[in-house]
Amino acid sequence: MIVGVLGAGQLARMIALAGYPLGVKFVFLDPSADACANSLGEHLLGAYDDPRLLAELADRSDVVTYEFENVPAHVAEFLASHTQVHPAPKALAVAQDRLIEKTFFNDIDIPTPAYSAVDSLESLELAMNTIGWPAIIKSRTMGYDGKGQSLLKTPDDLASAWALLHGVPAIVEAFVPFSREVSIIAARNVSGEMVFYPLSENVHRAGILRVSHRCANDPMQAQAEAYISSLMTALDYVGVLALELFEVNGQLIANEFAPRVHNSGHWTIEGAETSQFENHLRAILDLPLGATTAVGKTAMVNFIGGLPTTEELLAIPHAHLHLYDKEPRKGRKVAHATIRTETTEELNELVAQLSALADQVDDC
Repeated sequence: MIVGVLGAGQLARMIALAGYPLGVKFVFLDPSADACANSLGEHLLGAYDDPRLLAELADRSDVVTYEFENVPAHVAEFLASHTQVHPAPKALAVAQDRLIEKTFFNDIDIPTPAYSAVDSLESLELAMNTIGWPAIIKSRTMGYDGKGQSLLKTPDDLASAWALLHGVPAIVEAFVPFSREVSIIAARNVSGEMVFYPLSENVHRAGILRVSHRCANDPMQAQAEAYISSLMTALDYVGVLALELFEVNGQLIANEFAPRVHNSGHWTIEGAETSQFENHLRAILDLPLGATTAVGKTAMVNFIGGLPTTEELLAIPHAHLHLYDKEPRKGRKVAHATIRTETTEELNELVAQLSALADQVDDC
């Protein structure tokens, strides 16, 4: 079985590492000559919309998937006309545009912050009359890890925030006074079988995920499962999907979804019976899905921009290090480490040690 992957970054790398024990082979299409997954399969080097390379990828793959949601939707549609593509192009198109995404959430009764589309400074000023202060303005497309967005606290912020977007279509959202940020990851295979992972509680800084804790017996689990089940059913979704949520007064409000394996689920490699990466492959190949049962107490710490030494990291008890084989660069995710213990107290202590090391090299 050969799986084609659009993108050859760290998510593609972890998908491939999960696929090798299953006998799956990989072909990656990526424009970067030093893409970190290219040693784990064949690397088609070129643009994502190169017709010749897309035809080759489709011809050589039993199924094609992708590791990030900014692949042009027409590329996925082209591939889908020649081979199986999971998740389907519809999920990609919805996730790529924040206005379409928020509207889709509301259409299937998943609550969101108040929002409004804006395409000029004048329309932004008008929208603020109903959205209120504070608010966040975001580009409708191509935004991830906090890129393309600004916090609006007073009317004096509007002109500068709009200028930073360089006139691209945008969406303004009411700021949510959340008590915490959580995410749920689920998988659905071709036959419609679904499995759900325990919630993760997430901490971001500068728009980038820093730490995820797997939540045990979380009171919001059932509500999150209901939301993501509705979303996957409405999209006729196949693969792993992540839904990011805010908790406000015992109610979950949707932020966004990612039609792919997700950073907040990296803890599943050591902390669940079946990792999100293996279940993504099982789903797109229509194999029975693996158990998502948690193993121990688990959390994950990201390393952004730089790395401590391997010796420093592995000196921390119960640390599992995942290097991405990527050159350090400002704002770039270069590795993560998970901690799995038997007690919450020990977990918190060791995560604090890992986070301190991460802060020493963090350039954001």
